[in-house]
Amino acid sequence: MVYISKVYTRSGDDGHTMLASGDRVSKDAIRIHAYGEVDELNAVIGLIRTELSREPKRQGAEVVLDAADEQLGAIQQELFDLGAELATPSAATGGSKLKVTSEQVTRLEGEIDAWNDALPPLTSFILPGGGAVGVACHLGRTVCRRAERTAVTLAGTDGEAVREAALRYLNRLSDYLFVLGRAIAHRLDYPETLWDAKRNAPAEASDA
Repeated sequence: MVYISKVYTRSGDDGHTMLASGDRVSKDAIRIHAYGEVDELNAVIGLIRTELSREPKRQGAEVVLDAADEQLGAIQQELFDLGAELATPSAATGGSKLKVTSEQVTRLEGEIDAWNDALPPLTSFILPGGGAVGVACHLGRTVCRRAERTAVTLAGTDGEAVREAALRYLNRLSDYLFVLGRAIAHRLDYPETLWDAKRNAPAEASDA
């Protein structure tokens, strides 16, 4: 059980914070950025779930909304574990009990395939849209990609390490959020916003 009696400690007033290992590092250390961005991503997942709850329970939509919410609820728990893993420098060598697993990556792949199976093939790039849920999913996708980039930077930093499963999880999760946003838009009849390749194309010169 976690017991928190006081929110502020004043221990970070000097610009340093404590990792799960007990080591104190600067708040702008790459490891802090990595798990901070995972925390930000978790907040966006919470936003997506809130938008799901606001959707009218149209005929046939409730099952879809409930399925998405259940999956996202599991993802929030896993992201907390991933944040704890990234906050533990020794996690890559078994120093953390909290971590994402290869089995969870495989489950995400199955969920991606299940949502994607009912979608029409893409004929253009998609711009953020597709109703409030769709936009929130696109926001989550971009935050997830940033978290992945930072985790990759951390993994390539001398003296640091990140497990492959953690990197794979973030990679698959961004794909999941992209597909989920499309799937919810289609199931709820929200139009997707397609990129118009011709919009800013130079006009063809007319014959003189």
